[in-house]
Amino acid sequence: MEILDIVNLNDQVIGQAPKPEIYQQLLCHRIVHILIFNDQGKMALQLRSAKVNFCPLHWSTAVGGHVQTGETYETAGLREYEEELGQQSQLQFLSKDLYQLPNRPAKFLATFTTKFNGPFKPDLEVVEKVNFFTLAEIQKMIASGEKFHPELLFILTKHFLQKYDRKSNPF
Repeated sequence: MEILDIVNLNDQVIGQAPKPEIYQQLLCHRIVHILIFNDQGKMALQLRSAKVNFCPLHWSTAVGGHVQTGETYETAGLREYEEELGQQSQLQFLSKDLYQLPNRPAKFLATFTTKFNGPFKPDLEVVEKVNFFTLAEIQKMIASGEKFHPELLFILTKHFLQKYDRKSNPF
């Protein structure tokens, strides 16, 4: 069972709990995301598997997951990268943001970027496929109603799609 650090609103560890308890009790915890860009500047997005519990068949960051107890954000990112896509590359820190939706626990999202052209070796239990898109293509996908993981929408809106109409995006 995955054990996560519980953190306060200053991102300081104040305890640990199993992942189900974190979500049941709405405890603040840590998440890591990796945005992968290729040599053409296109961003890789992962289509989550139909088998995952949260947001199945939604586009998500190329890599994302929970930071386990005792891990740094970067260590967790590299672990998730290997688990989900069977690869690793050097990470560059982009940002750390507090993120919260109604009736969901607060989370610190640490986002990293990296350059990698592939190939990927996705874990088909959690990843349906990985494709590269331009930011303009991603913006069109959002506008046309394709399903996107809410954390990806938050990261894109905050850091990449400033021209995107924030009024129509609650994230």
